[in-house]
Amino acid sequence: MTAEIQKHYQKIRKILLWILALNWAVALAKIIYGLNSHCFSMTADGFHSLSDGTSNLIGIVGIHFACQPVDKDHPYGHKKYETLFSLGIAAMLFLVAFNLLKAGWTRLHQPVLFTTEPGSFIIMLITMAVNSGVMYYENKAGRKLKSDILVSDSLHTRADIFTSLSVIVSLAVNKLGFPVIDPIVTMMISLFIGYAAFSIAKQSSDVLCDTAVFLDDRKVRNIVLGVKGVRACHKIRSRGRIDDIHLDLHVQVNPSMHMDSAHQISYRIEGALKSSIPEITDVVVHMEPLELHLPLKKTKK
Repeated sequence: MTAEIQKHYQKIRKILLWILALNWAVALAKIIYGLNSHCFSMTADGFHSLSDGTSNLIGIVGIHFACQPVDKDHPYGHKKYETLFSLGIAAMLFLVAFNLLKAGWTRLHQPVLFTTEPGSFIIMLITMAVNSGVMYYENKAGRKLKSDILVSDSLHTRADIFTSLSVIVSLAVNKLGFPVIDPIVTMMISLFIGYAAFSIAKQSSDVLCDTAVFLDDRKVRNIVLGVKGVRACHKIRSRGRIDDIHLDLHVQVNPSMHMDSAHQISYRIEGALKSSIPEITDVVVHMEPLELHLPLKKTKK
């Protein structure tokens, strides 16, 4: 199992390294052209893209901790480190949203004029195309590998696309002589980025606070009832990540059953649940004697 976990996280780390290289290439293209053309918004967007590389580095560090094997201090593993570090990406998104909102408000009262050149549009469209491809690939890989880091980082990349779109709008309206639209669009985009950060923070906090995992209790109950010897199943509880579900439940068996037989049933229940729902990694079965509800005898008056 440890080898499989290591292989799983190696795939995620490889994806993050490739995306880190692409983010830095996009950032340098914007910064260099922005400085040469004296376009402040493009230069600022370039430094924002450079910050995307920081979120990639956060992800790589998080993956390093998450792939560590089970030890004495972490008997349930280290997978939640990935969720914890995704909160760092959410914090960066909140910071980006706040800075964009602040910059938009400032530019609304103090419009900035600059020279718009055809090369500016070309650079921004190319970098947007690269970011769009990165976002789609990273999000798809994140959902396939069930990686909080990759999904969160793809939303960060989407935020970069929005800010790049803001720069393109700024270039266009400045060319048409309407600089006031630029800060308004910037502030609207900051709200979208803030919502993405909120979504990541909520999902991560749900995992860290042991919120129940979305799991069909009826399916779990039917699997358990399909094990020979089980008479009833109730009090089904779940927690953890969607790829690391911890489950505990109460099972009722014949009260005259020997302890050894009841113990074997609990093993069969665990095996049946893990084979039917691979995301389940830990099962705790509480064995109980079946309560026979016999009708009460009427007392003679």
